[in-house]
Amino acid sequence: MLKIPAQQFLEFNQIRNGVVVLKDNTLRGILIVSSLNFDLKSDEEQKAIIYQFQSFLNSLDFSCQIIVQSRRLNITGYFDKLRELEEKQENELLKIQTAEYRKFVESLVEEGTIVKKNFFVIVPYTLSELKGTGMEFSGLGKFKEIFPTTKVSKLSEEEFQRAREQLWQRMEFVAIGLRRCGLTAVPLTTPELIELFWSWHHPKEAEVGYYPEILPELIK
Repeated sequence: MLKIPAQQFLEFNQIRNGVVVLKDNTLRGILIVSSLNFDLKSDEEQKAIIYQFQSFLNSLDFSCQIIVQSRRLNITGYFDKLRELEEKQENELLKIQTAEYRKFVESLVEEGTIVKKNFFVIVPYTLSELKGTGMEFSGLGKFKEIFPTTKVSKLSEEEFQRAREQLWQRMEFVAIGLRRCGLTAVPLTTPELIELFWSWHHPKEAEVGYYPEILPELIK
């Protein structure tokens, strides 16, 4: 039976220095973005947020992609800690209150699935831009759809560092624009990027909080 390496099915060659290097040598930086409760804002605050976000989008001279990731949240470990606190609690009143709180949360979970949402902004950069020839980027709805599969020669160290510097400037520009909307945007590090893509391909394991050990030599 022919065995095909799993890496062949991935749309990127490597992750280094907080940057995803695709198979066509284009780069992607990923920012994880905080959220805010828009419905709790006043009308004036909502209008201000919309205006700031509109201004942010109009200020971009490059394409980027916004990803919303919904993941089932497993809180079994949280229940175990509550039971442990309940058993160790010496104050009878606090023990009863802890038990009631645990049962209340358990009843909420039984009625529906708890879903955690993560928000990401993916920022691209290509060597063609570095050389002044422009670029094309299609913003689609899934991670795998923004990673082209064309194979080209490997990036030189100089090319990578120059392109990474330009990409980092873009990511900083995006973070500043989102900050004006009341959001915090932080670039993912190499270990965080590895965990993100691993969880994307292993959702059931990630749901229960299992992540593989990341070897030190992979963290650059």
